[in-house]
Amino acid sequence: MYKAILVGANLYSDGLINYYMEELESLALAREIEVLYSITQALNKISAKFYIGSGKVLEIRTFVENLDADIVIFNNELSGSQIRNLEKEIGVRVIDRTLLILDIFASRAKTKEAMLQVEIAQLEYMLPRLSGLAESLGRQQGGIGSRGPGEKKLELDRRRIMSERSRLKKELIEIVKARKIQRRNRTKSSIKKIAIVGYTNAGKSTLLNALIDFTHRDIDKQVYVEDMLFATLETSTRHIILNNNKEFIATDTVGFVSNLPHNLVESFKSTLEEITEADFLVHVVDTSNEFYEKQIEVTNKTLEEIGVHDIPVIYIYNKYDLINKEIKPLHYPSVIVSLLETEGIRKVINIIERELFKDYELVSLLIPYTEGELVSYFNEHNHIISQKHTNEGTLLELELDQRTKSKYTSYIK
Repeated sequence: MYKAILVGANLYSDGLINYYMEELESLALAREIEVLYSITQALNKISAKFYIGSGKVLEIRTFVENLDADIVIFNNELSGSQIRNLEKEIGVRVIDRTLLILDIFASRAKTKEAMLQVEIAQLEYMLPRLSGLAESLGRQQGGIGSRGPGEKKLELDRRRIMSERSRLKKELIEIVKARKIQRRNRTKSSIKKIAIVGYTNAGKSTLLNALIDFTHRDIDKQVYVEDMLFATLETSTRHIILNNNKEFIATDTVGFVSNLPHNLVESFKSTLEEITEADFLVHVVDTSNEFYEKQIEVTNKTLEEIGVHDIPVIYIYNKYDLINKEIKPLHYPSVIVSLLETEGIRKVINIIERELFKDYELVSLLIPYTEGELVSYFNEHNHIISQKHTNEGTLLELELDQRTKSKYTSYIK
């Protein structure tokens, strides 16, 4: 296990430096790096040579030597020359927050699409830093930040790296095309769609699994959950059918963090397109985090970056069981729950059903006996309030969305 010193420069005096450093520590732990110490410095301007002041660099070196650290992780994004200069002064590997996140993504990517997305983002990050990173990786074989393209690709000249990036993007486009066809087939149906979004580790996958479990359908299709940042990168889509036969498609998306690398957001846009086509967003919030308001802000900002506009949002204030204070929702509609409790899941399903199916209308249909297959269809796919047999046919009182209602207007009683 690597042993790290964390470094953060406070440029903005916004009072959030502790939040950023706590998150950096969580990112390090997600990569199984032991954090020995955290150092911060208030800066008025960035040093072109070291990013931070030279005196602080000497202080870091002292901590590295005394604590026997083997890596230093900066919360701030560094240039290739800054990385090279810092490593010469400190004597151990130096990486920044962006490279750490990219490395976490590289270690978690399982599907071909995710692997391509991460590798493209890594090459985008490395291009402007070739000289500094090449020298750095030349001294340190493998390790944090060298997963994926790694040393071999850093030895390529800029033109060959750009050619490799272009090849990977073409390969990714082909995968995206295939997924768009699948999504288009889903879009043809009238089934509603929700996208579960939120900060990483807020409980998005827990919510999807709870929906699957609570409706007693597809138990074997539950998704991976672990109390860790970026536990999974894959977008998971499940068909949820409620007990009243109302149904919707639920998509669990990759979580966000503050200062998520722009290159990574760009590379993952194809995956996140699922969000832009949802009827509703379900924004899961971790209320046990003292900075949850900031996390809401970061998530909403990232959604704007990927082109999500004018999609209604339901806010799920999760992990209420872990706090001992009153929560005042910042957004509506919303519900305050613990997704680990049955009552909490009931509340979430109620609010999703209320908001997602608010266009449903109570309708009476008279189905002739000669079209009995329609009665079977409605019983299977809709919430039947009552069913009576008359001289003219079967009289159904049921809830229909406007699209289905317009399709069967000739049967409306």
